[in-house]
Amino acid sequence: MRHVVAVLACVCLAATLEAAKIRIKAEPDPAFDFATVKTWAWDADAGDVIMARTQQDDSAPLKARIDPVIRKYVEAAMVKKGLAVAPAGTTPNVHLHYYVLVTISSSGQYMGQFLPSVPYWGLPGFSAGAATSLSVATKGSLVLDAMLPGAAGERKVIWRGIAESTVEETDSAAVRDERLRDATAGLILKFPLKKKK
Repeated sequence: MRHVVAVLACVCLAATLEAAKIRIKAEPDPAFDFATVKTWAWDADAGDVIMARTQQDDSAPLKARIDPVIRKYVEAAMVKKGLAVAPAGTTPNVHLHYYVLVTISSSGQYMGQFLPSVPYWGLPGFSAGAATSLSVATKGSLVLDAMLPGAAGERKVIWRGIAESTVEETDSAAVRDERLRDATAGLILKFPLKKKK
């Protein structure tokens, strides 16, 4: 009996870890010399929150809650990386801007989906294509852009990092903040300090 409980606990833990997995990718401009970047600052509005789940979604309350959290974690990670916040009144080497995207992702399968329309024995499938598996989840993405200084509509993005994960409606504020901390730390780890070869 203890073995069964232990196996079930391991399966539950694995499912929890998989649900909390954060996928991180980043792409630098290969022509830009990142060794010249020593200072940074947020751009004028710092970030945007875009929610595309239902027509009733209002991004303002979410932005009010997560904006200070994202700013705090990004600043801590950038300082740890060795990049300083530009002093007031000076032009930073790069401006940062974040986007938080909240969407719905879904996947489904139906019986016979992976079979040819007419199998080799010559009889077509009898299923009407009814769904046998359906998964719907809220997906959250944190996109962080590093841009060269300039006019608001003309700045060149020299680096973009994207962190993606599923978001559980039952997660506490502490769990969500921890996920944001991990996502920002993972993104800044991928911020280069030299030109890509």
